[in-house]
Amino acid sequence: MIVVCGEALFDVFAQDENATGLELSARMGGSPFNLALGLARLGAPVQFFGGLSRDLFGQRLHAALAAEGVDLSAVARPDAPCALVLVSVDARGVPVYTFYGDRTAERMIGAADLAPLAHDVAALHVGSYCMVVEPVAASLRALVERQRGRSLIVYDPNVRLTIEPSVQVWREALQWMLDKTDVLKVSEEDLHALYPSLAAAVFIELALAAGVALVVVTRGEHGVLAATRKVPALALPAIPVDVVDTVGAGDTFQAGLLAFLASAGMLTRAAVQDVDAAVLADALRFAAHAAAITCSRRGADLPNLDQVRAAAGLPSAPAAAPQP
Repeated sequence: MIVVCGEALFDVFAQDENATGLELSARMGGSPFNLALGLARLGAPVQFFGGLSRDLFGQRLHAALAAEGVDLSAVARPDAPCALVLVSVDARGVPVYTFYGDRTAERMIGAADLAPLAHDVAALHVGSYCMVVEPVAASLRALVERQRGRSLIVYDPNVRLTIEPSVQVWREALQWMLDKTDVLKVSEEDLHALYPSLAAAVFIELALAAGVALVVVTRGEHGVLAATRKVPALALPAIPVDVVDTVGAGDTFQAGLLAFLASAGMLTRAAVQDVDAAVLADALRFAAHAAAITCSRRGADLPNLDQVRAAAGLPSAPAAAPQP
């Protein structure tokens, strides 16, 4: 089981103006929400852990995850509203994000909420802004400490300065996680936001020296760079695709990478440390094909396993045996 921790929320878009106000369109989102959904579609057993509101938005998020087969047995349901992100466009056509998330459900996770989570899960994924806002950040750090050495610890900073504008806060979270993380995935965009003058290859070496077993830097149209202590920096090109938008591309890549590792029985630190270059390249290509499919669609519409296998030129997955 892969446990994905963090936020599920709604992105709200203003579609039109009228005499009495604005017409809005709300879309489900949040990096951990996308990741959990993507893993389920790729056939990986996944559990979502986070705060889901009992309001209309939270009910919809809960129903969507349940419909995809995501385990929700440990989800907290605090008496707090769902976070909303208003997405608008400025005079230059650049997206502007306004976050409505003070004391919202995803933040209201305390130490007591960790109790329903099993200790024997294969992997624990943390990241995004729930690692830098309280009280959820402290609770997730406690969970990381609890599962360290028991589960594969996976981290994606997914920096969002519109939510937490202090770069130093994000840096401190990354530094705290480095010696506790087994698999670190970071986008080049996030890396540039945190350390503008630091090259991706240099960051990889620093992260490996700090104790990370596998470091992956996604570089958008320039492909991906990854390394372990045994496999020197491995650079793969991006998958050619007619891009509609890149919403959810990083989450899809992460889902593809973890689903590949899960299917190969490699959700352990030892397996990741010992992975050879050929298998690592296969994992990265699988993840890149998944991300390319999402980029070819509007919004965070993550692919299923057969779609990714077809895009990667792999045979379809065998059908599950009928249950007695």
